[in-house]
Amino acid sequence: MKLSRRIAMMLTSCFMITGSMSGCKSSVLKGDEEMRYGYKNIIDVAGVPSKVEPDDNYEINPFSDMGAWQAYHLPAKKDKEYYGGFTGPLYIAEEYGKWLSKSFNLIRIYNAADDKEIKLSDCKNIDFAYYPGILVQIYDIDNFKLTLELRFVTNRTALVTTIIKNNSKKDLNLRLNWEGELLKSDEAKLNSLPKGITAKLNNPKEAEYEIRYPFEVSTKITGKSYVISLKGSVVIKPNKEYVLNTTNSYTFTKEEKDSEDKKLGDILKNPSIYIKENSDRWNNYLKAALKEGKEKYNIAAVKAVETLITNWRSPAGAIKKDGIIPSMSYVWFNGMWAWDSWKQAAAVASFAPELAKNNIKAMFDYQRQDGMIVDAIFYNKDGDNWNERNSKPPLAAWAVWRVYEETKDDKFLEEMYPRLISYHNWWYSYRDNDKNGIAEYGGTIDSKNNCPDEVLKAAAWESGMDNAVRFDKDYGVSILENRDNEGKALGYSISQESVDLNSYLFAEKKLLSKMAAILNKSEDSSKYEKEAEYVKEFIQKNMFDSEKGFFFDIDIKTKKPLTSRGMGPEGIIPLWAGVSSKEQAEAVKNNKMDSAKFNSKVPIPTASKDNERYNPVKYWRGPVWLDQAYFAIEGLKLYGYEKEAEELSKKILDNAEGVNEKGKTIRENYNPESGEGLHCTNFSWSAGMIYLLYREYLK
Repeated sequence: MKLSRRIAMMLTSCFMITGSMSGCKSSVLKGDEEMRYGYKNIIDVAGVPSKVEPDDNYEINPFSDMGAWQAYHLPAKKDKEYYGGFTGPLYIAEEYGKWLSKSFNLIRIYNAADDKEIKLSDCKNIDFAYYPGILVQIYDIDNFKLTLELRFVTNRTALVTTIIKNNSKKDLNLRLNWEGELLKSDEAKLNSLPKGITAKLNNPKEAEYEIRYPFEVSTKITGKSYVISLKGSVVIKPNKEYVLNTTNSYTFTKEEKDSEDKKLGDILKNPSIYIKENSDRWNNYLKAALKEGKEKYNIAAVKAVETLITNWRSPAGAIKKDGIIPSMSYVWFNGMWAWDSWKQAAAVASFAPELAKNNIKAMFDYQRQDGMIVDAIFYNKDGDNWNERNSKPPLAAWAVWRVYEETKDDKFLEEMYPRLISYHNWWYSYRDNDKNGIAEYGGTIDSKNNCPDEVLKAAAWESGMDNAVRFDKDYGVSILENRDNEGKALGYSISQESVDLNSYLFAEKKLLSKMAAILNKSEDSSKYEKEAEYVKEFIQKNMFDSEKGFFFDIDIKTKKPLTSRGMGPEGIIPLWAGVSSKEQAEAVKNNKMDSAKFNSKVPIPTASKDNERYNPVKYWRGPVWLDQAYFAIEGLKLYGYEKEAEELSKKILDNAEGVNEKGKTIRENYNPESGEGLHCTNFSWSAGMIYLLYREYLK
């Protein structure tokens, strides 16, 4: 039986013998079979945690939704001891992930007549599944079927639905317990509640993880473990179902807990409403995301959507709006970065436009008075991970425009336009050392930018290409102080004008001109068109080397291309921006399509293969970052090389390890020669770029 039909039956036949209704309504899910049930285990989320603090790259992939700060897993088939529960949970303790338990709420089923346990580990017919937006466990036992489902219903609460279907011709009389145990090194403290149990987490101080039942239960706590029992047995008539819904909530503060408490009563009273909302939302995601004629790559598209939604975080701590983090499953990535946010917003705009808008606004919430958008924001504004040492490449206007193209939301455009202007102007006030209208990467006046090496690090971070070859100190990169007309120190620039930075700024000028026209600001529109023309002429004249057939950063004094540092994807960005001449674009295209340079198994490495410092596994010195590959492909299409754009798109989706394969995760970057996935798992901007390639470039 298809799951959507089974859920519909569940909603019309639920009852409880204990005297309290479980809250199911008689409404039936209408419409066609749900799309999500065609995409099973696209990402493997199975496993049992063994310790409180995960490895840097978490051992088990998480499932989360709706911006919640907790996640869950499935047991693997070999994990028989944990059958009957969703493993974990994983929770983000402000900025770092922790596991609370191996499995915090395991069901135990007993025959009420003789009190003998019916062990799920003896069940031979089981099915564990992660479908988009829902975890499901099914156990076919001799005379009944147990189904467990976990889905998120708010940004703090997951709903677990337990269904026991009597397949026999006799009444089924069962006793039900649930048990759990904290991981030994966890500092949480268990407290019983009339309708469940709570774990006081102490990090943050008021944080709690609570399981709530729709009626009073008996709870016994022994040290770090507990057992919850129903009061009385459950009698299920032949061919009928017993249905129970319980909530699992993780809140940071008393205020959050009080707010969530008000929702839990309605959730447990009317679970079918929330179940249907979850179903509708995920079907809408998939209907918007998946495209006819591209079924060969639907796995990649669904994987991208699942990755982006799992990495969605809702407001908490200093984070004021919903947004997407780089990865919930990497120790340092539970915050929001600027240019990650721009790329993620561009991707989710087509299937989750409000999330896209908020992801952009979340970064602009901390726009400084001088106009700068800071690098990274986290739960704690005064924490070690918050970063204002540098900004990130100016793709904000591009992200806003991509959202506008999908939504045609004039109010959003009107709201963001002055903020974008302020940020755009910041580059010329704080990162244009010789005041020639061409900017440099650099760093802010910050206690951590306290020496040339640290400023150079900040400048490389500002480029987004942290350890790229072109920023190697031994090439003679120096630090320049930036001052205003009165001599006041404003920050620092490095001694090269970067071709990607100024191409991004050119693109921003063109987009700001378009926005101004829509907003009836004709003077602004003309102004940015004129400025864009100046930048275009400068880049074409000074940053292109005709012998190499490629664009390069230039020395700030001589204005000569720094060709000795070799070719990197920064020299491809002029095509993406539309700043290159046709002749220059053809030369760059030839380099891109050369298998000895950029057209590798997974194309567009972060240093050309003939670069003397190329390394296929060393972060920004060779591995393929999919944003740069996407921009390269967009540039090809813009200049009419559509065949080449599709060729490179297919190579990425076919050859990047696991992208279009069930079970594997989307990685931070890829080995250009082998296709091996590298570094962080479940990486958001890679997912976003994969989705955009699927949507825009595959026929």
